[in-house]
Parts: sequence; C-alpha cells; structure tokens
Amino acid sequence: MLYGATGGQVFIAGAVGERFCVRNSGAMAVVEGTGDHACEYMTGGTVVILGPIGDNLGAGMTGGQTYVYDPDGDLALRVNRQLVDAARPDDDGEMRFLIEQHAESTGSARAADLLERWNDVVSDFWRIAPVGEVAGIAREQAVAIGGSR
Repeated sequence: MLYGATGGQVFIAGAVGERFCVRNSGAMAVVEGTGDHACEYMTGGTVVILGPIGDNLGAGMTGGQTYVYDPDGDLALRVNRQLVDAARPDDDGEMRFLIEQHAESTGSARAADLLERWNDVVSDFWRIAPVGEVAGIAREQAVAIGGSR
C-alpha cells in the first residue's frame, strides 16, 4: 500500500501487510500496525504507526519521518539503522494532530485510548528519521539546554 505515493492522506483502523509506504515521497498515513519493510526507501511524507511493526523499518529511508508507538521497547530490534535513527519526538504536535484525525476519520478505539492517556503514553513514541537529521536535532537540543556543539 502507498508504494511511491506522492501526496494525500490515509487513515487505516487496522494493521497492514509488508512493504507499507515504500518509496513514499509525500503522503501522510496513520496505521495501527505493519508487516516487514515498512517505510522502505521513503524520501518524504509522514507515517504514524500505532501498533506492532515488522522487521527492517526504514531501510534506505532518506527523507520524511515515521512516528512509532513502542510501549514494549522493542523498536531497536526492528529498525534498519543503516540510514535512519530513532529519537524521542521534540515536538509532538503534528503526530498528535494526525492521531486525532485518525480517530475522527475511522472511529479507532486504539487512537481514542492513546489520546485519552496522552500524557502517560507520549513518552512511548519514537520518531524515525534519516541519521543526519536526528543528529542535528540532538545537537540543537544540547545547545538549547546549555551544551556545546
């Protein structure tokens, strides 16, 4: 699904199979679980995954971003770290907005539950993005709290 998508939005109250959003360059998507190879070769767009993920997330990803809800802490085992890294979101506004749209569009019980418990669950989300971008954000955060470059 969404192979080579260049725009638009999709909200799926359920899980999808393998290779979700491969070569996505501009679509926004919210889904409640994925199979292997999600967000492979992404160059743009935003994906929010509210449930389990398969192996090899983000392989070859050079742009865009993926937010993953990871309450069990097994994300590190599933991300392909050649070109991407994971960091806690520095601003959860876009992610929350997309989850709210997902809940409204689909009636998703999972999204509604997460939104109801937002302050308790937001720390279980990760932002997956190209390595250089994640490193840049970490440097900016260090400077903002008095660190050095």
